[in-house]
Amino acid sequence: MTVRSAKDFFRPLAVGAPEPLREIPARPSRAIHFFDPSNEKMAAKVPQLAGTVDVLLGNLEDAVKSDRKEAARAGLVKIARDTDFGTSQLWTRVNALDSPWVLDDLTTLVGEVGEKLDVVMVPKVQGPEDIAYVDRLLAQLEARAGLSKPLLVHAILETARGMVNIEEICGASPRMQGLSLGPADLAADRRMKTTRVGGGHPGYLVREDPRRTSDGVDVDVDGERATYQQDLWHYTIARMVDACAAHGIYAYYGPFGDIADTVACEDQFRNAYLLGCVGAWSLHPKQIEIAQRVFSPSVEDIVHARRVVDAMGDGTGAVMLDGKMEDDASLKQCLVLVDLAEQLAARDPELRKLYDDAVPDERPTP
Repeated sequence: MTVRSAKDFFRPLAVGAPEPLREIPARPSRAIHFFDPSNEKMAAKVPQLAGTVDVLLGNLEDAVKSDRKEAARAGLVKIARDTDFGTSQLWTRVNALDSPWVLDDLTTLVGEVGEKLDVVMVPKVQGPEDIAYVDRLLAQLEARAGLSKPLLVHAILETARGMVNIEEICGASPRMQGLSLGPADLAADRRMKTTRVGGGHPGYLVREDPRRTSDGVDVDVDGERATYQQDLWHYTIARMVDACAAHGIYAYYGPFGDIADTVACEDQFRNAYLLGCVGAWSLHPKQIEIAQRVFSPSVEDIVHARRVVDAMGDGTGAVMLDGKMEDDASLKQCLVLVDLAEQLAARDPELRKLYDDAVPDERPTP
C-alpha cells in the first residue's frame, strides 16, 4: 500500500481548492439539530432556531422519502441562502455514497451554498477509501466554486466494518471533523437483538448473586435478586472517543429515538458526555435543551476545576484540596473542563454569567 507523504497531506487535492486545515476548530456543537428541508413546517422554524442551537443540520438522507430527495436538496439551498445563522453552524447529512442522490447532493450544495456550509456529514462510512473519495470530490467542487475555506467531513459510524476501520477513518483526511454513533444501523449490521434507536435494553443486565450459606453453598437461586441494566453502547462510544482523540477530532453520540422518554435521553447523553463526547444529535426541539445542558460542564465542576488550576500553580507536585489529592493528572482533567467552559461562555451569555458568578471572590486555601 502506498502512503501519502506527510508533507503532501496538507496540500489541496485540486488546483485552486483552499488549503486544508491543520487543526479542527473547537467550536461548540453540543446539539446537532436535524431538520428535513422538504418539510415546510420544519423549514419555517429554522430562522427561529438560528443562533439558539449550536448546529443546525439539513438532513437529506434517512427520514427523507425517495420522492422527496430533490425537494429536500432544493429546500436546503433556499434555507442556506435566506437564513442568517448567526453563531449556529450549518451542517448537512448527504445521502449514502452508494445512493443515486449523493453526487447531486454534493455538487449542488457546494456549488450553490458552499460558503454557508461548515460540515458535510457522510453516512455509513465503511473505511478510509470512502473519506478519500469525498475528500477529492470536495476539493474539486471547492475549486470550481471559488470557496476560500475547506468544508469539513463528519462520518457516521453505522457498520461493523466502519467500527473495525475506525482509526483509519479518523486519520483519512485533514477534513475529518468527527464521528457520530449511528446506533440503529450499527445494531442491525452487528446482528444485535434490539429494535431501539440508542439507549439501554432491559435484557442487557447483570444480576446480584444468590444468598449463600456460611460454607459458600448457593441457596434460594430462584428468589428475588437485584438486577442492574447496563449500557449496550459503552464499548462502542469509548472506542470512538479514543479514535477521535488520537486524531484531534471530535466524538458525538447520535440519535436517541424515544422522543417521549426525556429522562432516559438525558441519561444516555450524560453517559456519552462523561466518556468524552462533545455533543449529540437532536431529533426534536425538546432534545436541544437536554443536549446543550448535559454537554455543558456544571457550575460545581467549573468551580472545583478552577480551584485545582489555581492550587496547582506551575502544574508540578501535588496538593491536598478538600481532603483529596490533586496532582498533574488532576490538573489536566480540570483544564479540559475549564477550556470547554471558556468556549461555551464565549458563545452563550447565560452560561458566561453562570460560570463567572460561580467563582467565589475568596477560594478556600488548599
